[in-house]
Amino acid sequence: MNTDTLMPPPAQCNVTPAPPARETSAFLEINRLHAEARRLAGDSRRSLDAALSAAWRAGQLLIAEKARIRRRAGQGAWLGWLETRFHGGVRTAQRYMQLARRADTPGALRGLGLRQAYLRLGIPISSKTSGEDRRVRPPKLPPIVTLAARLTRLLRRQARLGMDIQFPDDLRALHAQLAVLLKNTGTDTAV
Repeated sequence: MNTDTLMPPPAQCNVTPAPPARETSAFLEINRLHAEARRLAGDSRRSLDAALSAAWRAGQLLIAEKARIRRRAGQGAWLGWLETRFHGGVRTAQRYMQLARRADTPGALRGLGLRQAYLRLGIPISSKTSGEDRRVRPPKLPPIVTLAARLTRLLRRQARLGMDIQFPDDLRALHAQLAVLLKNTGTDTAV
């Protein structure tokens, strides 16, 4: 009996060899982590939508309360009421109210986080590093930087107007030093 007719050649077999045990455990772990990532991404989207809906609804209620407080107690009573009764900051309340005014429904912003929704609607937000109601001021610049900026503005103005400008005393010395430096480096540009 001819054995070639009974068994197909190896190229036609659809059986893949079993991976070694170590590869199998890696595949199992990869697929388990993939399933977990998909589940968590779904949970995250649902949490984002719930947070957005809660903020939008809080904004609606804050708008109604603001109108009610102003009718009963006058214009100045709102902030006092807000600071004593609302557990968030004043800026948070303002953002919630703007969110409710600018979005017809929270569903229009589905899948976005609060910060992303605020940005999309043009609602100002503070940076994540600053406090809730704290304004972050840039650090004070060294005096030489301030002088250099003033001198630059005056030089640009002089170039734009095409005439000599009388420099104030505090800038005259800096201008003279810079003019010498620029001439020595070969970058004399009408300073």
